[in-house]
Amino acid sequence: MYDYIKGQLTKITAKFIVVETGGLGYMINVANPYSFSDQVNQEVQIYLHQVIREDAHLLFGFHSQDEKDVFLKLISVSGIGPMTALAIVAVDDNEGLVAAIDNSDIKYLMKFPKIGKKTAQQMVLDLAGKFVDTPVENSKATKAKANTNENLEEAMEALLALGYKAAELKKIKAFFEGTNETAEQYIKQALKMLMK
Repeated sequence: MYDYIKGQLTKITAKFIVVETGGLGYMINVANPYSFSDQVNQEVQIYLHQVIREDAHLLFGFHSQDEKDVFLKLISVSGIGPMTALAIVAVDDNEGLVAAIDNSDIKYLMKFPKIGKKTAQQMVLDLAGKFVDTPVENSKATKAKANTNENLEEAMEALLALGYKAAELKKIKAFFEGTNETAEQYIKQALKMLMK
């Protein structure tokens, strides 16, 4: 099992990043690939979790050990797979997540993609009181960068990859038309809107 990888960030897509080390490029699924935009061609350290299936060996990556710990708690819940857990981590609102679980706020939990009532109830049952050691503040520093509306397209693509529906994203895309943000900022703001 891998704990972390240290190497050069060589590629960012809507679904994953690629980190090269020792002549090999590792495809790593991350919650918000564009949060790594300012680290392209630089050395990064990504915390890892490996999932081995019959048809694939997958790597999931995180900015911090805390983010990884939240992910590991989520996948321990019956009905939550790694991609769903990644979509929950992407919202980057651990405080809201922890409060919803501890207060049995099923409606809030059901706003995450692929989380139905039964799974939300299971989250409360399995995780209530389990986040005491996990810091609730987990937001990354906002990156100010020159950008174009390609960023909005990239953000929408990343949100689709997380499991959000095209119909709900259409309204959000229309809301952001004419604005000028980084892909990471679009994703963060869109996730906040989707959770309301």
